[in-house]
Amino acid sequence: MDRIELKGMKFFGYHGVYAEENRLGQRFRVDLELKLDLSAAASTDDLRETVNYAELHALTKSIVEGPPFKLIEALAGHIASRVLQAYTRINEVTVRVIKPHPPFDVEFDGVAIELTRKRDEHGHVVPV
Repeated sequence: MDRIELKGMKFFGYHGVYAEENRLGQRFRVDLELKLDLSAAASTDDLRETVNYAELHALTKSIVEGPPFKLIEALAGHIASRVLQAYTRINEVTVRVIKPHPPFDVEFDGVAIELTRKRDEHGHVVPV
């Protein structure tokens, strides 16, 4: 299976368990890894044979900068579901959401969650 990756997308959102996170907001980073067949795109040089990553970025931005989730796990799950719903060409997506500055007094590079979802043989979105 071929792969497209969108790495290090940066957005400002209001996700978190604490009221100040919902009020003040913070930066989030998102990576997407998409698995799909790119052989037609590679041989035809036709955008219609792949997925438009500018559109994927816009979709991800609308979710991260949209209504808040308490958990970044829920945010990542919503991104995965929406990507698979919008792009039937994609067989599997891995979403990584990084919260670089969680609201507690610890010195580290942030908290990251990663989840993978794919379509089953009936077209339903399922965990991998």
